Amino acid sequence: MYIVTGGAGFIGSAMVWKLNQMGIDDILVVDNLSTSEKWKNLVGLRYEDYLHRDQFLKYILEGEDPFNTQAVIHMGACSATTELDADFLMENNYRYTQFVCRHCMSNDARFINASSASTYGDGEYGFDDDHEGIDRLRPLNMYGYSKQLFDLWAKQGGILDRIVSLKFFNVYGPNEYHKDDMRSVICKAHKQILETGKLKLFKSYREEYPHGGQKRDFVYIKDCVDIMAWFLENKETGGIFNIGTGTARTWNDLGNAVFAAMDREPNLEYIEMPEAIRDKYQYFTEANMDKLAAAGCDVKMTSLEDGAADYVRNYLQNDNPHLVSR
Repeated sequence: MYIVTGGAGFIGSAMVWKLNQMGIDDILVVDNLSTSEKWKNLVGLRYEDYLHRDQFLKYILEGEDPFNTQAVIHMGACSATTELDADFLMENNYRYTQFVCRHCMSNDARFINASSASTYGDGEYGFDDDHEGIDRLRPLNMYGYSKQLFDLWAKQGGILDRIVSLKFFNVYGPNEYHKDDMRSVICKAHKQILETGKLKLFKSYREEYPHGGQKRDFVYIKDCVDIMAWFLENKETGGIFNIGTGTARTWNDLGNAVFAAMDREPNLEYIEMPEAIRDKYQYFTEANMDKLAAAGCDVKMTSLEDGAADYVRNYLQNDNPHLVSR
């Protein structure tokens, strides 16, 4: 069985969709649905069963594997970069990931983990996904630190080459709708433009970046799951890998791409950035994708313009904006 933790979430449910495309439906979805709207991401997908994250943890802590685990795609975590409860992040993001990883090691199962580009902090040491450099990285928020800790634990334990830990950059696309304020700017922009006819972007507080000129590596969800599928099929390849396009684009570029996808003329407005995030704001991120290419992964990354067009026209402007299996 293929186990997808966080399987009702954004990247997790998209991975279930990708597995279905590959003809795989012996899937166990692990998540915490609670009172959220995440369940809507599962409608139209094929999977064998659902299990609450606490029950799944109970099984693996007791050393049981009633699932005949082939692989765990571990996307389950608190992904809020603004989460302030450090103890919660330590248990939910760091410790839980250790337990799941050990389960895979004990059962000779593939383990693919969601790390994060937030581990790079302000980018002082670049965005290279080499193993040696991870010790000097300094994340700017507790979320990034919780992800960094697992990568360091895996390195210190000598198992990095036996697992896959993926540093996702700015992911956008279908099935992110339940994430509220953590939704991508493309998702928020579409709604804002429909309601007001304009898009508000943060002002810059650094002279080298004009307003809206801050740069991020925006990566489409469909490319992310294609890469994870490649790792499932290439079990001999392990380590830390960046998941981005390799090309940083400005927020202005993103805004213009959304307006173009909606067949509207750009109308951008720049607003003050909340003081609470000014000191922790990343002005530039760009994934170095050389390591993934050298490993032989031939997934072609979607441009920002093409990704925004597909997302807006085929999902956000449809009555059912979710990924569904055919």
